[in-house]
Amino acid sequence: MRKKILVTGGDGRFASVLKKKNKKLNLIFKSKKQCNILNFKSLERCIKKTKPNVVLHCAGLSRPMSVHDKDISKSIDINIIGTANVTKICKKYNLKLIYFSSGYVYEGKKGNYSEKDSVKPFNNYGLSKLGGESSALMYKNSLVLRITMTEKPFLYKEAFSNLKTNFMFHEDLVKILPKLIDKKGIINVGGPSQSVYLFAKKNNSKVKKIKAKKSLALPLNQTMNLAKMKKIIR
Repeated sequence: MRKKILVTGGDGRFASVLKKKNKKLNLIFKSKKQCNILNFKSLERCIKKTKPNVVLHCAGLSRPMSVHDKDISKSIDINIIGTANVTKICKKYNLKLIYFSSGYVYEGKKGNYSEKDSVKPFNNYGLSKLGGESSALMYKNSLVLRITMTEKPFLYKEAFSNLKTNFMFHEDLVKILPKLIDKKGIINVGGPSQSVYLFAKKNNSKVKKIKAKKSLALPLNQTMNLAKMKKIIR
């Protein structure tokens, strides 16, 4: 019997792609209104109604990145307190928790970060995702995926040629997710290490090459070591 998986943030960007492309997982999608991670009673009603075996916690606040500086209360509430609530409900009902974190929890300067490397987020978004990780990892029946992904097609007309990362499209994660969900601990998840420009150009030959300026305060080697992920999915 296939495990029943509750997806929080069921009307979000990734969940929308997962809903269309999934062929292997038994998924139940719940929107913010149906399953409010900031309201423990709402979460509990959702759990009792759907009776899942696993919670795939996709609900979160990401873009625009500036929101995490302009409204830290919103960032803290959704990414930290909301994730803590999801962790507590999973513990209460003995459910597997899968938390979508980010490669932004690493410092982003030296590159090739493994799951055992120390974490040092370079912006408030990364800090908020690390806060969520902290609660999720307190629960032993959990999996934290540090993901670097974006929408397809690439959203922008310009891309950095001097900033290296592990971008993958949402659709790429959908393909490998069934092989990851039974694992525990932390797994880096992404595509090949390359510049944002090279990644974008494969999907859009018209994208323009630009360089990230120091004034943007963006570390230039955000790449992760994906050996653990590759071993699992091969």
